[in-house]
Amino acid sequence: MTSDFNGKRLNPIKDRINDDKFHLTRTRTCNTALSNQGGICMSGSIYYRKDRNIYVVGWYDKATKKKHTIYRYNGEFMYHQKIADKCLAAIQSDYEKFMRGEGSFRIEKYTGKGWTDVIEYFQEWLETKRKKKPATYKGYKSYFKNWIKPFFEKNPVMLHEIQLDTLDKLLDSIKLEPKGKYNVMNCFHCCMDYAWRSKRITEMPAFPKKSDYSLVDPTIVWLPEERQMNIINAIPEIHKPIFLWLKYHLRRPGEACALKKADFDPFNKVFTIRRSISDRKLVESTKTYAEHVIPCHSEFEPVAMALFKNSSDFFFQNPRARKEGKRYTNESLNNIWKAACKAVGENIELYSGVKHSSCCQYLNEKGLSISELQTITDHANVASVMRYGKIEIDRKRQLLEARRTGPKLVRTKNK
Repeated sequence: MTSDFNGKRLNPIKDRINDDKFHLTRTRTCNTALSNQGGICMSGSIYYRKDRNIYVVGWYDKATKKKHTIYRYNGEFMYHQKIADKCLAAIQSDYEKFMRGEGSFRIEKYTGKGWTDVIEYFQEWLETKRKKKPATYKGYKSYFKNWIKPFFEKNPVMLHEIQLDTLDKLLDSIKLEPKGKYNVMNCFHCCMDYAWRSKRITEMPAFPKKSDYSLVDPTIVWLPEERQMNIINAIPEIHKPIFLWLKYHLRRPGEACALKKADFDPFNKVFTIRRSISDRKLVESTKTYAEHVIPCHSEFEPVAMALFKNSSDFFFQNPRARKEGKRYTNESLNNIWKAACKAVGENIELYSGVKHSSCCQYLNEKGLSISELQTITDHANVASVMRYGKIEIDRKRQLLEARRTGPKLVRTKNK
């Protein structure tokens, strides 16, 4: 005994159902549940609808307890039973994968009501990015969960239908600051580029221009060397070395936390920056995936030689750390820095207080050129260094006041 998708008990292989509105001939129906061990899904039914001369597929969604009727397969009415067989087999295959924990199952993919393949494709693309930095991968997942998925659930379009007007609507739906909007759209751009290179779409849609994001380069906040050193001198002696290293070598805090003894050459007195911290995890590469060889600053040499004798694998040890190897974390560095700032009456973030301040000092106090600073910092793009070249406000005031030594304007009366 079998039953149709309405639960009615049926005996013969072919059973005719007469209805005032519809005349259906059931050609095949099975409702054997997929076993937990991973059997073959036999759910679903195929019917012949005489009034429209087409075959339809019936499917009962146990999760929502709704009955669905599918009239089309790949956009076309199912005029032949073989097409209906293919449709039902495809649905059953998707359901089997879902039961095995491979992806999601949405019957809307076949009913055509509110279905979009963008969500599933983005999830597939996301799986290819697991080797990205932990922080980058975490960001991609956050963008998808909070902005990309909700948008396409509300505005279901197919991957190949996405054009500039859709992307403009996506941009408008992102309730973040301009930089946050840019990050979300850049993430989705990477996904679409992957789809294009994989020949899933025939052309790459135009994305909003950078000017559409209203991006404004933030003003660099920095301290003169005297005020910077006041903060560092307020840091306890056991923690001071790592902050001095950040000041003199213009590197990221995460790179200082990840620096190991093996990264220091005591004979040539150079550091090799080859790893960093991402989403609180030690990663074996820098943010840009490039290694940087930097000389040890002469002011830091005595400290470096003393630290090299440590028994720990990490160059800088935090005596109060719980991490393996007693390495510092970004959180611990920020806490120590904030306490020192409070002690001397300053209010500046760690990154601005060390790297930004030291870079600006080289240009505005020590007279280095942009190209010379680029050599020190090892930036691949000079544009990244140019932002440090903005002359400080005191220097601008001096230049403005200097103009006052010129000839004065003489006013004459009109005759």
